[in-house]
This record gives sequence, structure tokens and C-alpha cells, in this order.
Amino acid sequence: MHFASLDELKAAVGTTLGSSDWIVVDQDRINQFADATNDHQWIHVDPVKAAAGPFGSTVAHGFLTLSLLPALVDGKLSVDGVRMAVNYGLNKVRFPAAVPVGSKLRGTTELVSVEDVQGGAQITYQVTVEREGGDRPVCVAEAVARIYL
Repeated sequence: MHFASLDELKAAVGTTLGSSDWIVVDQDRINQFADATNDHQWIHVDPVKAAAGPFGSTVAHGFLTLSLLPALVDGKLSVDGVRMAVNYGLNKVRFPAAVPVGSKLRGTTELVSVEDVQGGAQITYQVTVEREGGDRPVCVAEAVARIYL
């Protein structure tokens, strides 16, 4: 969603800003994340052993799912006059369900709060990540960003 001003953004608190396109989480993406983080646990990178494991296949790292938030939120929020936006952190993150290899994920973003800070605003938004065909979210994260005008 596009906002012409900070006041317009503040008026949208509580609004669902939209859902992203689907992103496929394939084994190559999982393996690259394992290499980047040095987390090579067999449930992520060993398809043969994982097939006999609790999920029936390899699964994505929870932090891999979390790392997709920028792509899942991209384009959901813009404000005229912003010269810089930065990730400020997370308030709460949960991983209610696993992400089996080959899953398609998308995120739905809701604007939770907008607070004035020196030179701009602090924005809190919740992203609920769902798996196509899943019965519960795979990640629910309350993220915080700062925008500077």
C-alpha cells in the first residue's frame, strides 16, 4: 500500500496491507541457507534420512522462513518522502508449523502501530506466513522498522 504522508500511514493502523506472491522453498534454497549459517542438521539437508524422520522430508530452517520476511513484505508499505528505511528488530516470532521442502509460502502483512521517533517513525507490523495447503501458519512475526523522512 502506498501512503502520501505519515498521517495517512498512522490512520491505517490495524489495516491488512496485503499478501505477497508465493515463494517456493526448494532444497537448493535450504542447502544454501545451511551453508550460510553453518546449520547442517540432517532434517534440513539429508533427504534420505529426513524421509524417515518426523516430517517425512527435509524441512526449511525456521530462520530461513524468517529471513524471507523482506521478500514477503516487499511493496506492501511505502510512504512519500521517506529517504531511508531500516530494519529495527523483532518483538515476537513463532514457528507454529514446519515448512517441508517444495512448499510454497506467502506472507500477509498487517500494520500494528506507527510511533513518532526523531526524524521519522517506528513502524510495527505483523507478518503471517502461510504454506499453500497448510492448516496453520508456518511463521508469525511482529517486525519493527524505522523510516526517516
